[in-house]
Amino acid sequence: MARNEQDLLSPEIVNCGIKSSEPNSGSLTFSVKVQRRISDFLQLVSLKYVKLGYHYLINHGIYLATIPVLVLVLSAEVGSLSREKLWKKLSEDACYDLAIVLFFFTVFVFTIFVYFMSGPRSIYLIDFACFRPHDDLKVTKEQFIEMARASGKFDEASLQFQKRIVKSSGVGNETYLPKAVMSDENSATMKEGHLEASTMMFGALNELFEKTRIRPKDVEVLVVNCSIFNPILSLSAMIINHYKMRGNVLSYNLGGMGCSAGLIAVDLARDMLQANPNNYAVVVNTEMVGYNWYPGRDQSILVSNCSFRMGCSVVLLSNCRRDYLRVKYSLEHLVRIHRGADGRSFRFVPSVFFHHSCLDCLTFCDQFNATL
Repeated sequence: MARNEQDLLSPEIVNCGIKSSEPNSGSLTFSVKVQRRISDFLQLVSLKYVKLGYHYLINHGIYLATIPVLVLVLSAEVGSLSREKLWKKLSEDACYDLAIVLFFFTVFVFTIFVYFMSGPRSIYLIDFACFRPHDDLKVTKEQFIEMARASGKFDEASLQFQKRIVKSSGVGNETYLPKAVMSDENSATMKEGHLEASTMMFGALNELFEKTRIRPKDVEVLVVNCSIFNPILSLSAMIINHYKMRGNVLSYNLGGMGCSAGLIAVDLARDMLQANPNNYAVVVNTEMVGYNWYPGRDQSILVSNCSFRMGCSVVLLSNCRRDYLRVKYSLEHLVRIHRGADGRSFRFVPSVFFHHSCLDCLTFCDQFNATL
């Protein structure tokens, strides 16, 4: 029986007392009853629809309450008149006063204005930019395997495994790797991580500001997403210091949230723009390849070496209505589902990544102690 079916069964032990009949006369007997429980309501009905309906009711409650009343009053007034009386009232007895017409027209326009202004502001994507490294960092599939072989850090089994992964992972011949990856020295250092981060982030941001002609001081919200490399000072602080941004910029640095943090970063920027009208937000998504490089022979960890390459993308979001004519896209829907409460989803990440993180932590501690 499937486990889901077992969870729906509810056993119950009932004391039947002492039996006087054979063959169990004089002994205490029990009976076990197994009943099927009603399935949990949370498993049958998705509460997100209830939540959406509740928010819609709260946001549009005044309109849902007043419009039916006005319709009923108008229907009762019109229904009390016959067709002849109604036509006579409209054509002969109506006395149109210019002041009254202007008053009701002003009220109508004001109501429409309040309706559109009270609703959530539209979020626009003005432009985006992707960092492209220099051609001397370009590595094809064959060059990647040859560089891994020449480094002397991998045995033949590891090299053959990486070759199979690169061939089937979809990584093309137009990808890039930092020079420190295949060097004899350890590339997983804070110095190499800072160098790679500044090269990619500043290169992408320079292109974005040049394309949009937006000054860095005009940016109100800055969201940076980098899952593993999270130094102190943060990557967002590096950007603010480099571009000399405004003192009241709202900066956020997301870390340890994996590939889904790109969507989370856009969601955070949207919420910040909804609370701060007529502003700009910059979202930066990147990851440091050199800092996360694994020079060992554990094949489960070598997968990340074959799948990730240098890259950084930045987008400029705005809620200014004056930018409507030059935007590329408009954010209509953004759906997030967090599965952290599910134990199977929470334990999905293999423990080998924890082992890799511990190695990085020990490396950082050794470097820190060396500087003391």
